Amino acid sequence: MALESEKVMFEIYRESTYQGRYKVVYFTELQDHNREYEINRAMAGDHFFDGFIRGFRKDEAKKAIDEVLQRLNAGESMAPADVQQELQTFLTS
Repeated sequence: MALESEKVMFEIYRESTYQGRYKVVYFTELQDHNREYEINRAMAGDHFFDGFIRGFRKDEAKKAIDEVLQRLNAGESMAPADVQQELQTFLTS
């Protein structure tokens, strides 16, 4: 069971490729074998939103983030403030 004090750092970014799909990377969950690759992918993209989600509700938060990504990739116009509003119940400082 995750403690409330545990946090997962994430970033939503837009790929710099032709398709320009929105992706998420959960930095604090990266393993040694994929850490450098995933960080480089995120750094090559355009930053959109980042934050910390509570560890004890991370599965729910990841579902909410996936829904945001689906909406963005479907062409829905959302500002970072809209994403913050959508994820507010899961975000921590």
